Amino acid sequence: MWWFYFFLQTAFLILVRMVYRVRAMGVENMPKEGGVLLVSNHVSYVDVIILCVLSPRPIKFLSHESFERTWITRLIMRTMRTIPVAEAKAKDAIHKASDALKAGEVVCIFPEGHVTRNGGILPLSRGFELIARRANVPIMPVAIDGLWGSIFSFRGGKFFWKMPKHFRRSVSAVWGQPYAASEYATTRFKLLELASTAFALRPSLQGHLAQDVVRGLMTKGTSAALVDRTEKRKSFSGYLLLLLSWFFAQTLKKSTRKERVAIVLPPGVGATIANLACVLANKVPVNINFTLGRKQVLHCLKQADVDCMISALVFKEKLSEKFPEFPWSENFIDIGTHLQKIKKWKLLSLLGLLPFLTTSFASTLLGIPRRGGDAEAAVLFTSGSSGDPKGVVLSHRNLLANLTQIEDSDILPDRSKLLSSLPVFHSFGFTVGIWYALSRETVLITTPSPLDTVACINAIKEEGVTITVGTPTFLRPYLRRATKEDLKSLEWVVAGAEKLPDDLVKGFSDELDTPMLEGYGITEASPVISVNVPNRVDAEAPGGVWQGHQVGSVGRPLIGIALRFRDVDTNEILAPGQTGLLEVRGENIFNHYLSDPHRTREALVDGWYRTGDLARMDENGFLYLAGRLSRFSKMGGEMVPHGTIEQAILKVLNLEGAAEIVLAVSSQVDPQKGEQLVVLHTVDLDTEIVRKGLVAAGLPNLWVPKLFKKVPKMPILGTGKLDLNTLKQLAGG
Repeated sequence: MWWFYFFLQTAFLILVRMVYRVRAMGVENMPKEGGVLLVSNHVSYVDVIILCVLSPRPIKFLSHESFERTWITRLIMRTMRTIPVAEAKAKDAIHKASDALKAGEVVCIFPEGHVTRNGGILPLSRGFELIARRANVPIMPVAIDGLWGSIFSFRGGKFFWKMPKHFRRSVSAVWGQPYAASEYATTRFKLLELASTAFALRPSLQGHLAQDVVRGLMTKGTSAALVDRTEKRKSFSGYLLLLLSWFFAQTLKKSTRKERVAIVLPPGVGATIANLACVLANKVPVNINFTLGRKQVLHCLKQADVDCMISALVFKEKLSEKFPEFPWSENFIDIGTHLQKIKKWKLLSLLGLLPFLTTSFASTLLGIPRRGGDAEAAVLFTSGSSGDPKGVVLSHRNLLANLTQIEDSDILPDRSKLLSSLPVFHSFGFTVGIWYALSRETVLITTPSPLDTVACINAIKEEGVTITVGTPTFLRPYLRRATKEDLKSLEWVVAGAEKLPDDLVKGFSDELDTPMLEGYGITEASPVISVNVPNRVDAEAPGGVWQGHQVGSVGRPLIGIALRFRDVDTNEILAPGQTGLLEVRGENIFNHYLSDPHRTREALVDGWYRTGDLARMDENGFLYLAGRLSRFSKMGGEMVPHGTIEQAILKVLNLEGAAEIVLAVSSQVDPQKGEQLVVLHTVDLDTEIVRKGLVAAGLPNLWVPKLFKKVPKMPILGTGKLDLNTLKQLAGG
């Protein structure tokens, strides 16, 4: 039968080359002889064909018995000498696969058991482990990328019944190094690394951010792309937003010769046009956190080397009332004035022309850059919670990668209405609140401040918003101000930037009938790393439901992101399931810190970014955060978590649902134990009652604080996070 296998392989090769652009890497790692167990991620029903075409040796696949129920699939399965797997006779398949491996054949198993439901790697069954150990042969991992979203994948919650978005789709397969069967527990991490490498081969990552946005706005055409609710409701079509940004881009080209441009604006049409105009002009937007003090803002402006600042006179007046010492640039560009100067006949002429142009021709006509790749696309400054803000340099490749990863996760479905009130100097507000919404089939609704809860609720109710994003601090007031009727259009809320309290999740679910899904991101990751997604009805899953989210976790990593965990003390790579310092690798990870090679070397090691977070991953692929390393104290050789103690104190005081942050744990130097915990609080409390309550709750004596200090207010940054640097100073550390 082998001759017929090679005939079928040739036929598959012709078919694959007609439909896909296939690229392979690491195929030479395949041993030339002897038994080898291939383990691969399972993206689509075409995976078998891709591996069959690329493998230098014939492969015997394990396949579900259902594929043999029709004569044509049965003929193909028999020709390829597959090993059918039936739930009632699983042991038979294990024995047959082991025997084939002992006979020197190559056997392939998809350890997820079925095609992925979210593009990522699902829980791995133990069958592959039993086969490898019984046959005593090496395991060889291989990762396939590019087929998620095809008609043969489960993207959108269905197979087949969807239109393909790309013809001659780019597909990559990366083969890793074989490893011993005894190392089976590392398989998930190895597949994640290979999937990250395969994702990096996508040709689209060499593009320019402007091209993605132009494509998205041209697709929206005369339909609404953005609804600005700053004062009066104003709706902007895709065509209008594109042209206003293009006209303003011409102004920028004349206003400064420097590469970077500072932007000081709240969320809304002004900030959107300013950022888009920078990218269209091939300049780098630098959104300044205007809630910082003068010293830190000057630090950011100096680091970015900007001589031009975009804002609006109205906003400048309002901001100057609160921050009279804000360092405005002499080269100040009022975006409102320049937009009003655009000649209407020019605008109307181009508005009439765009509907008759293809996206490609429109991009050429408007002089839109085509290739960005590793070139600098944006600079975002970190919150500065533990020191001076760091300038994070993000490339076009970084942002395009994260936009694709977010899209593939299905957390923001096509044609959703997204409310974003997060500041554009906030990494999530920047990437999702501008670039994702403009470049995808999403209508963006903006309000100028996440602190204006009433305005956000009215926007949701009046615009029919389906998804909103925010931090727990900004979302908690909804419990007091909103009703189920107000939020009836919301499908879910995505929360991040800080730990999502259980009572907030329960409150949104019970009182507002709205699920909350927690995600995890860092500015250096462009920013999204992982996210929980809604569960799906799935006949193949246990109980008929595929688990997309797990309460307490921050979800599974997005496609193309690899994770690993290091021991804080020994720096050794930890086994799966253990808590350690989280490191991340992927095309969305930043290139370097601005003018700071020392910090860059500390953060980026051999292509891996050290996040500064302690975390673990469970056997189902969900990521759990234990907290920032900077929010732990090393006491008596033990890592003591500040966040856990804070939650315990709030529980003792019955303040878990407090609308504001009323206490925080920090530390000061202790000559005997290394550090000593300090509780800073704004409410009155009896320290002895608190300590007794913590002991009664089962906290170790080492974790029970002895020092308490009342402060007028908690130091909070504009992003809603604790200002850890100021907190440390208040604690006397």
